[in-house]
Amino acid sequence: MVLFSVTIHKFEKQGEKSGWTYIEIPADIAKQLKPGNKKSFRVKGKLDNYVFERVALIPMGDGSFIMPINGKIRKAIQKHPGSLVRVSMEVDKRERTLSKDLMACLSEDPEALAFFRSLPKYHQNYFSVWIDGAKTTQTKTKRIVIAINALSKKQGFREVLRAYKDNPY
Repeated sequence: MVLFSVTIHKFEKQGEKSGWTYIEIPADIAKQLKPGNKKSFRVKGKLDNYVFERVALIPMGDGSFIMPINGKIRKAIQKHPGSLVRVSMEVDKRERTLSKDLMACLSEDPEALAFFRSLPKYHQNYFSVWIDGAKTTQTKTKRIVIAINALSKKQGFREVLRAYKDNPY
Protein backbone atom coordinates (compact mmCIF):
# COMPACT_ATOMS: atom_id res chain seq x y z
CA MET A 1 0.00 0.00 0.00
CA VAL A 2 1.32 3.43 -0.94
CA LEU A 3 0.10 6.70 0.57
CA PHE A 4 0.61 10.12 -0.99
CA SER A 5 -1.14 13.40 -1.78
CA VAL A 6 -1.39 14.72 -5.31
CA THR A 7 -3.07 17.47 -7.32
CA ILE A 8 -5.88 16.64 -9.73
CA HIS A 9 -5.07 17.68 -13.31
CA LYS A 10 -6.97 17.95 -16.59
CA PHE A 11 -5.53 17.44 -20.08
CA GLU A 12 -6.28 20.36 -22.37
CA LYS A 13 -4.94 18.86 -25.61
CA GLN A 14 -3.47 15.37 -25.38
CA GLY A 15 -4.78 13.38 -28.34
CA GLU A 16 -7.37 10.84 -27.21
CA LYS A 17 -6.92 11.97 -23.60
CA SER A 18 -8.03 15.58 -24.30
CA GLY A 19 -10.38 16.71 -21.57
CA TRP A 20 -9.55 13.85 -19.21
CA THR A 21 -9.28 14.60 -15.50
CA TYR A 22 -6.57 12.55 -13.81
CA ILE A 23 -3.98 12.20 -11.08
CA GLU A 24 -0.36 11.43 -11.76
CA ILE A 25 1.35 8.51 -10.05
CA PRO A 26 5.05 9.47 -10.02
CA ALA A 27 7.60 6.90 -11.20
CA ASP A 28 8.99 6.28 -7.70
CA ILE A 29 5.53 5.44 -6.36
CA ALA A 30 4.69 3.30 -9.41
CA LYS A 31 7.89 1.33 -8.74
CA GLN A 32 6.71 0.65 -5.19
CA LEU A 33 3.41 -0.66 -6.52
CA LYS A 34 4.77 -2.81 -9.34
CA PRO A 35 8.58 -2.78 -9.66
CA GLY A 36 9.90 -2.84 -13.23
CA ASN A 37 6.43 -2.62 -14.78
CA LYS A 38 5.85 -0.29 -17.72
CA LYS A 39 2.40 -1.53 -18.79
CA SER A 40 -1.07 -0.58 -17.60
CA PHE A 41 -2.27 -2.35 -14.46
CA ARG A 42 -5.22 -2.15 -12.09
CA VAL A 43 -5.26 -0.74 -8.57
CA LYS A 44 -7.65 -0.40 -5.65
CA GLY A 45 -7.68 1.96 -2.71
CA LYS A 46 -9.05 5.35 -1.67
CA LEU A 47 -9.13 8.91 -2.94
CA ASP A 48 -9.76 10.83 0.28
CA ASN A 49 -12.59 8.65 1.69
CA TYR A 50 -13.90 7.39 -1.68
CA VAL A 51 -13.17 3.67 -2.15
CA PHE A 52 -12.28 2.51 -5.66
CA GLU A 53 -11.24 -0.80 -7.18
CA ARG A 54 -10.18 -2.23 -10.53
CA VAL A 55 -9.10 1.17 -11.84
CA ALA A 56 -6.42 1.11 -14.54
CA LEU A 57 -3.21 3.09 -14.24
CA ILE A 58 -2.02 4.18 -17.68
CA PRO A 59 1.72 4.47 -18.43
CA MET A 60 3.00 7.85 -19.62
CA GLY A 61 6.34 6.64 -20.97
CA ASP A 62 8.67 8.21 -18.41
CA GLY A 63 8.00 5.69 -15.63
CA SER A 64 5.04 7.66 -14.30
CA PHE A 65 1.39 6.63 -14.70
CA ILE A 66 -1.93 8.43 -14.67
CA MET A 67 -5.20 7.39 -13.10
CA PRO A 68 -8.25 8.85 -14.88
CA ILE A 69 -10.77 10.43 -12.52
CA ASN A 70 -14.23 10.08 -14.08
CA GLY A 71 -17.29 12.18 -13.30
CA LYS A 72 -18.65 9.68 -10.77
CA ILE A 73 -15.43 9.82 -8.75
CA ARG A 74 -15.12 13.64 -9.02
CA LYS A 75 -18.68 14.01 -7.78
CA ALA A 76 -18.08 11.61 -4.88
CA ILE A 77 -14.88 13.33 -3.71
CA GLN A 78 -16.27 16.81 -4.54
CA LYS A 79 -13.01 17.95 -6.08
CA HIS A 80 -11.95 19.46 -9.40
CA PRO A 81 -8.69 20.08 -11.29
CA GLY A 82 -6.27 21.96 -9.05
CA SER A 83 -7.56 20.32 -5.85
CA LEU A 84 -5.33 18.21 -3.63
CA VAL A 85 -6.44 14.64 -2.94
CA ARG A 86 -5.09 12.02 -0.48
CA VAL A 87 -4.39 8.71 -2.19
CA SER A 88 -3.90 5.25 -0.77
CA MET A 89 -3.59 2.45 -3.30
CA GLU A 90 -2.29 -1.02 -3.97
CA VAL A 91 -2.27 -3.39 -6.91
CA ASP A 92 -5.67 -4.99 -7.48
CA LYS A 93 -4.81 -8.60 -8.32
CA ARG A 94 -8.34 -9.83 -8.88
CA GLU A 95 -9.15 -11.05 -12.36
CA ARG A 96 -11.99 -9.30 -14.12
CA THR A 97 -14.95 -11.62 -14.64
CA LEU A 98 -16.54 -11.58 -18.06
CA SER A 99 -20.18 -10.62 -18.56
CA LYS A 100 -22.37 -13.60 -17.68
CA ASP A 101 -24.99 -12.53 -20.22
CA LEU A 102 -22.42 -12.24 -23.02
CA MET A 103 -20.88 -15.60 -22.17
CA ALA A 104 -24.30 -17.28 -22.06
CA CYS A 105 -25.15 -15.95 -25.53
CA LEU A 106 -21.71 -16.84 -26.90
CA SER A 107 -22.14 -20.42 -25.66
CA GLU A 108 -24.87 -20.81 -28.29
CA ASP A 109 -22.55 -19.72 -31.12
CA PRO A 110 -19.41 -21.91 -31.00
CA GLU A 111 -17.64 -20.07 -33.83
CA ALA A 112 -18.18 -16.65 -32.25
CA LEU A 113 -17.10 -18.07 -28.88
CA ALA A 114 -13.93 -19.54 -30.39
CA PHE A 115 -13.07 -16.21 -32.00
CA PHE A 116 -13.83 -14.35 -28.75
CA ARG A 117 -11.51 -16.69 -26.82
CA SER A 118 -8.76 -16.13 -29.42
CA LEU A 119 -8.75 -12.40 -28.63
CA PRO A 120 -6.32 -11.00 -26.05
CA LYS A 121 -7.78 -10.90 -22.53
CA TYR A 122 -7.95 -7.10 -22.54
CA HIS A 123 -10.04 -7.17 -25.77
CA GLN A 124 -12.41 -9.66 -24.15
CA ASN A 125 -12.65 -7.25 -21.22
CA TYR A 126 -13.55 -4.36 -23.58
CA PHE A 127 -16.57 -6.32 -24.77
CA SER A 128 -17.58 -7.31 -21.26
CA VAL A 129 -17.26 -3.84 -19.71
CA TRP A 130 -19.11 -2.23 -22.64
CA ILE A 131 -22.00 -4.67 -22.33
CA ASP A 132 -22.26 -4.61 -18.55
CA GLY A 133 -21.99 -0.80 -18.60
CA ALA A 134 -25.37 -0.48 -20.31
CA LYS A 135 -27.88 1.39 -18.17
CA THR A 136 -31.00 -0.37 -19.47
CA THR A 137 -31.86 -3.96 -20.32
CA GLN A 138 -32.79 -2.81 -23.83
CA THR A 139 -29.35 -1.25 -24.40
CA LYS A 140 -27.58 -4.27 -22.92
CA THR A 141 -29.52 -6.61 -25.19
CA LYS A 142 -28.72 -4.50 -28.26
CA ARG A 143 -25.01 -4.44 -27.35
CA ILE A 144 -24.95 -8.23 -26.93
CA VAL A 145 -26.59 -8.69 -30.34
CA ILE A 146 -24.09 -6.34 -31.99
CA ALA A 147 -21.17 -8.10 -30.25
CA ILE A 148 -22.33 -11.61 -31.20
CA ASN A 149 -22.90 -10.57 -34.81
CA ALA A 150 -19.45 -9.00 -35.04
CA LEU A 151 -17.70 -11.90 -33.32
CA SER A 152 -19.40 -14.41 -35.62
CA LYS A 153 -17.88 -12.41 -38.52
CA LYS A 154 -14.49 -12.48 -36.76
CA GLN A 155 -14.59 -8.75 -36.09
CA GLY A 156 -13.01 -7.15 -33.05
CA PHE A 157 -14.14 -4.50 -30.61
CA ARG A 158 -13.22 -1.61 -32.93
CA GLU A 159 -15.72 -2.87 -35.51
CA VAL A 160 -18.32 -3.36 -32.79
CA LEU A 161 -18.01 0.25 -31.67
CA ARG A 162 -18.23 1.43 -35.27
CA ALA A 163 -21.46 -0.56 -35.76
CA TYR A 164 -22.89 0.75 -32.49
CA LYS A 165 -21.95 4.34 -33.32
CA ASP A 166 -23.75 4.01 -36.67
CA ASN A 167 -26.90 2.69 -34.93
CA PRO A 168 -26.89 3.41 -31.16
CA TYR A 169 -30.59 2.78 -30.57
